[in-house]
Amino acid sequence: MSKTFDMTLFLSGVLTGSKATQQRHLRQARIMQAAIQQRRQRDNPWTWQLKHVRWFLTQYLKNHSDASRYYYGLTAQLIWKRLAQRQMSRR
Repeated sequence: MSKTFDMTLFLSGVLTGSKATQQRHLRQARIMQAAIQQRRQRDNPWTWQLKHVRWFLTQYLKNHSDASRYYYGLTAQLIWKRLAQRQMSRR
C-alpha cells in the first residue's frame, strides 16, 4: 500500500499570502490531484503533463464559474512554479 502524496509538503515552498489563501490553494490542489488521479492514474504532480492540467482546467471545470476557473488557474501556476524549482535545482 502506497502513501498518499502530501500536497501540503509539495506546495510549502511556493505558498504565500494569507492563511485562507494558502488553505484555498491546498484544497484546490487536492481536488486537481484527485480528478487527475481518477482520470489519468497520475497520483502526484511530478508525473503530470501539461495535457493533464489543461484537461482539468478546460473540461473538468467547464461548468464552474469564471471566478472558480481563475482561482484554479492560480493554483495550477503554483504547482508549475514548484515543478520548475526542482528543474532549476537539477542543473
